[in-house]
Amino acid sequence: MIRIIALTPAGHQLAQRIEANYCHLNGLEAKVDYKPKPFAESVQAAFQRGERLVFICATGIVMRTLAPVIASKYQDPPVLVLDEEGKFVIPLLSGHEGGANEWGAQVASHLGAQLVVTTAKPYLNPVYTLGMGCERDCPLDFLESLMLDALAQKNLTPADIQSLNSIDIKADETHLIALAEKYHWPFQTYSTEQLTPMEPLLSTRSDYVYKTVGVYGVAESAALLAAHKVASKTNDTEPELILNKIKNAKATCALARGFAG
Repeated sequence: MIRIIALTPAGHQLAQRIEANYCHLNGLEAKVDYKPKPFAESVQAAFQRGERLVFICATGIVMRTLAPVIASKYQDPPVLVLDEEGKFVIPLLSGHEGGANEWGAQVASHLGAQLVVTTAKPYLNPVYTLGMGCERDCPLDFLESLMLDALAQKNLTPADIQSLNSIDIKADETHLIALAEKYHWPFQTYSTEQLTPMEPLLSTRSDYVYKTVGVYGVAESAALLAAHKVASKTNDTEPELILNKIKNAKATCALARGFAG
């Protein structure tokens, strides 16, 4: 649930615009709260329920209101703050771990606003890459459902993804190819020699996968390498996993991010 909180008439109009366009178009459940009363109690309760919050007001009001209920960046829901004219989007809380930075970038892009990120790498544009591994002849629904789950966990949509990536032995995997075609992504595969340098960045290492294909993790390695290739063209930042490998009965999936200048 996204709760959009506005305190002025102009802010209320912007909140309705975000709800009707951005949220509705992306299939996101949202509610506009105009001058909620009692203000502090209702906002704090929404925050503690884990609702994603968009405030259209001064950052000082937000911080004073949420300060008593802030726990940690690993628990708190993401919080964005916008000015009432919709010129600036500020990811205020849970930027990396909670996904506020990615979410803020999406909202800013939708509004044609300036994203104001104060965490690491503020002057670079994020590029998101998807890595997947699977059993031979894995059905499309196993791949697609896992992919959509991964994106939802980081508040991303298919349109945010730059490419789908895997190991070269999957270059002819029918339904990986079909998934990439359905969402208009390039489908890129890499050799074990290309993937091996990503090993220090993996969240886990599977000896079974290594014995089977020659790398310790297909999904994470492929996503990281694709992000690295994008970033290395314009800057020297390292790629990073934003979603460690998740899996279902037949496939694995991971998300990485690189930064393009």
